[in-house]
Amino acid sequence: MVMQTSVLPPAFTEKADARGLLQWINAPERRGPLLVAPALATLFLINILPLLWSFGLSFFNYRANRQALPRFKGLENYADLLTDDRVWERFVTTGLIVSSSVALQLMIGFGLALLFAKNFPMRRLVLMLVLTPMMLSFVSVAIFFKLFYDPTLGILSWFVSLFTGESFALLSTPQGAILGIVVADAWMWSPFVMLLVLAGLVSVPGYLYEAAEIDRASAWTRFRTITFPYVKSLLLLALLFRTIETFKTFDLVFLITEGGPGSSTETIAIYAYRLGFQFFRTSEASALAYMILFVVIVLTSIYLYVVKRRNAAEEV
Repeated sequence: MVMQTSVLPPAFTEKADARGLLQWINAPERRGPLLVAPALATLFLINILPLLWSFGLSFFNYRANRQALPRFKGLENYADLLTDDRVWERFVTTGLIVSSSVALQLMIGFGLALLFAKNFPMRRLVLMLVLTPMMLSFVSVAIFFKLFYDPTLGILSWFVSLFTGESFALLSTPQGAILGIVVADAWMWSPFVMLLVLAGLVSVPGYLYEAAEIDRASAWTRFRTITFPYVKSLLLLALLFRTIETFKTFDLVFLITEGGPGSSTETIAIYAYRLGFQFFRTSEASALAYMILFVVIVLTSIYLYVVKRRNAAEEV
C-alpha cells in the first residue's frame, strides 16, 4: 500500500507562517515588552547612544573642527582638568552661586509655604501669581532680569538714582553680578520649594495643634515638634533637586552676565560650553561633562545616605 502525501502550495505555507508569527507576537506575555519597545529604542538612540559616544570620546584627543583621526589618551584629559586651576576656580564660583541661591530659595519658599498654609482673602489668586515665575522659560526670566539690572533704563538703576543721583550698574562688579544671578534664580524657583513644603504643611493633622494649644505650648515648640518633622523630608528633597539643577545652570548665567565681568560668574557648565563650542576642545569638554555628572551623583548619594540614616534612627 502506497502512502500519498499532499504538498501544500507555497502561498498557503507563507500565510500559515504569517499567522503563526502574528499569534506569537500577540501572546499576552509579550504584549507588555512590545508596547515598551518603541520607547526604549527612542531612549537608546537619543540618550544612551550619545552618552556612550561622548564617554568614549573623553579618552581621546579629538577636536570637532579638525579632520584628524582621534588619538587615544586614556585618562590624560581627566588628569589635565583636575590639575587646571581654571577648572577649580569655576567649581568654586559654581559652589558659591549654588549655596547662596539654594539657601535663599529654601528660606523664601519655607516662608511662603507658612503664609499660604493659612486661609486668607484672595488666597487662590495670590497663589497663582506666586507660582507664575517657575512656569516661565529660562530665557524670558534671564532677559527680564537683564533689563531690570540695566544701568541706563533698568528699574533698579532708576530707583538707586533717586537717592544717589547717579546710575547704578549692579553687574559691573563680581559681587554684584553673583548677587544678580542669585536673586534671579531664587525669584524663579522659590515657588517650587514652596509647593513641596506646602504639601507637607497641609498634611499635618489639626488635632496635633489643638493638643499643643491645650498644653499651652509656645509657637516655637509647636513648630519644632509638630510642623518641622512633617516638612523635614520635603525640605531635604527640595534641597537635593535645587542643588542639582542650580549646579547645572547655564541659561540664566549666560544670558545675564555671559560669565562676566571677566570670568567672575563663569560657572562650570559655561566653561564646559566654551571648551566644546568655542575652543573646540571636544574631548576635554566631554571629560569635564562627566566630572560634572560625577559631582551630581555624589550629591545624590549623600542625600540618600542622610535619608537612610534618618529613617533608621526613627525606626529605632
